[in-house]
Amino acid sequence: MRYHKITSPDINNGTGFRVTLWLSGCSLNCKGCHNPETHSFLSGKEFTEEAKNELFEKLSKPYIKGLTLSGGNPFESSPEELLSLILEVKEKFPEKDIWAYSGFTLEECIDKPPLREILENIDVLVDGRFVLAKRDSSIAFRGSSNQIIWVKDKEGNFIKSDLN
Repeated sequence: MRYHKITSPDINNGTGFRVTLWLSGCSLNCKGCHNPETHSFLSGKEFTEEAKNELFEKLSKPYIKGLTLSGGNPFESSPEELLSLILEVKEKFPEKDIWAYSGFTLEECIDKPPLREILENIDVLVDGRFVLAKRDSSIAFRGSSNQIIWVKDKEGNFIKSDLN
């Protein structure tokens, strides 16, 4: 798994103060993408034990609400490694929530076993490709109005957020 950076505190990619892991790799190449430097699967650097320690140190701060996975398309480059990281974060920081951004829709993710497992272990999904013609800077946590914020209900099912 490769990444570009770890940012904290981040208030733009989810609710509250967050730690954001910017992962490498995205095959969608949406026109007007905010992070085109993350599209190459070879860009950035290897997510090492040292990087994981940095991520965990930032997550350990009491004012941090959770982890956000962005990029690139976090679900594309190394879904098995990403799932392993998510499970470790949930174990070490059970009080923190996990948001993930994906150019894939919820429906596309449900149909792919490794992505379905990721969905089972995150709290919020912001889905959909960025569409330049639908760019809207007035909406929360999304770049274009076609993107949907999905949150888990008490039964673990994704429902549309009231932020939509």
